[in-house]
Amino acid sequence: MTWLIAILFVLLGLGCILLVIMQLPGTWLMLILGLGAQLLLVYALDVTEHQSYGWWALGIGLVVAILGEVAEAMAGAVGTKAGGGTKRGMVGAFIGGIIGAISASFLIPIPVLGTLIGAIVGTFIGAVIGETTGEKPKSMGESIKPAMGASLGRILGTTIKMICAMVVWSVVSAGLIGIAAAG
Repeated sequence: MTWLIAILFVLLGLGCILLVIMQLPGTWLMLILGLGAQLLLVYALDVTEHQSYGWWALGIGLVVAILGEVAEAMAGAVGTKAGGGTKRGMVGAFIGGIIGAISASFLIPIPVLGTLIGAIVGTFIGAVIGETTGEKPKSMGESIKPAMGASLGRILGTTIKMICAMVVWSVVSAGLIGIAAAG
């Protein structure tokens, strides 16, 4: 039974990585699944020997997940700022990325790819809208550079977050497999 739980987590964890690409909280869902598996192993199946593998893995996974979130948020902001963007452009890029990801998931019915394209295009459009509106609006030409920076930042942030999700999956999977192997 311990092996079944570990293998089930490994497979569901792979699905959670796809959720990260789709701009959904897959890493957090993966940690919740890992916690559920750990609790099931320790309390329902009474696996007490080597149970610390799972707790350590979840702790490391939590730290890596937080780092991924911070890196993603900072990458978009740094990209917008590097392009000469304003706070309004950064907010527009953030909102545009969310709207674009959701919209394109339905408009471009290619799983994962549609969402990713939508997030990048939405980030660009949102940054342009943010930069060209407000008290001191920029011209359309002046808003292109910050919008490109925001889009590149979004790509970089998503890539970093995806790598962090793969690390979380690897570490938590290894912890649960360690318990299963010992049990």
